Amino acid sequence: MAHPGRLAARRRRAPGPRVRARGAPLEFQVCCVDAACLPRGDPVKSQDLPDIARVLFVVAILCALTVGSLYVMRPFLPGLIWATTIVVATWPAMLAVERRVGQRRWLATLVMLLILLVVIVLPLYEAISTLAAHGSEIMDLIRKLPEYALPPPPGWIHDVPVVGSRVANEWQTLSDAGPGGMLAQLEPYVSIAAHWLIGHAASVGVFVMHMVVTVIITGVLYNQGEHAATYVTRFAARISPSQGPEAVKLAGASIRAVALGIVVTAVLQSALGGIGLAVAGVPGAGVLTALMLMLCLAQIGPGLPLIGGVVWLFVHDAHVVAILLAVWSVMVMMIDSVVRPVLIRRGVNLSMLLILSGVLGGMFAFGIVGLFIGPVILAVSSALLSAWMKQVPSTPA
Repeated sequence: MAHPGRLAARRRRAPGPRVRARGAPLEFQVCCVDAACLPRGDPVKSQDLPDIARVLFVVAILCALTVGSLYVMRPFLPGLIWATTIVVATWPAMLAVERRVGQRRWLATLVMLLILLVVIVLPLYEAISTLAAHGSEIMDLIRKLPEYALPPPPGWIHDVPVVGSRVANEWQTLSDAGPGGMLAQLEPYVSIAAHWLIGHAASVGVFVMHMVVTVIITGVLYNQGEHAATYVTRFAARISPSQGPEAVKLAGASIRAVALGIVVTAVLQSALGGIGLAVAGVPGAGVLTALMLMLCLAQIGPGLPLIGGVVWLFVHDAHVVAILLAVWSVMVMMIDSVVRPVLIRRGVNLSMLLILSGVLGGMFAFGIVGLFIGPVILAVSSALLSAWMKQVPSTPA
């Protein structure tokens, strides 16, 4: 029978497991003691700790894949951007065509592509055919240019405000130079223009390739537009679940608004300019109207054909009609800065300053396609910034 004192000593011992074993090595005894001292309810989970090296490695791989994908897609990016812009801007029209053809998407896509080809090819064909028809006259005019003597300026030019005296002096200088004097004065500018044309002649093939890629991608997006929209919306939702889908909708509305403003303004300017040329009696008013439409869509403006018509009238001594056409031309050219921002504002709820900044800044930064990219970037940025500022952080109690 055990002694009562020994039993009490046994009861006062720690309830943990017995870690010392007779004859066990010292290292094993230390490990057992450490394991026995750990809390049983909170085991150490090494997988819960962040692995900085692994995170950096994954980020580096993602960046490399993104850069590589953009580099591979670089030849097709202009066509992809233009195709996306065209499809987003004309998507309601495509749905209307689809309803007319009995909900057959392939037929609606074919109709929209034919319309796109007509809009692109027809003005180019008209311009080329006109140049071919009047090629002999143009060559005769170029051959006679060295022998052409500019007549003295009419007296009323001196009375034109601001620029009248300077224009009259320059005109008189060219007239005093005699035959070939005007050509000698224009030779530096002609040389610069010739060098520019030679330098950009190689880009004609690139332009044609971009147009072909644009038409192909446009057809694919017309046919699979809903899937593409769902993909983009889901991607935006992964980035920002609360603001991502709204940003995608705002981008689409901005593209449609800018396209509406550009197309309507171009049609209005070219129509009014063509009416002015036809009433003034300028030959080839129809061809000049088609040229104005192309220039307005390219955001160059209708100035070149209109100025050419004014100069032609002055050369043929129709001074009064030339002055009236010049005033009409100024009014037509001012439509661009008035009508287009109003139309864009009707399509998307943005301030006029933001619209003008996006259109002009985008065009200077990215070229013609920047007319669409600039407002979209500013619209989405403004919407995200406004949503972020409206979120009031919760204050601790």
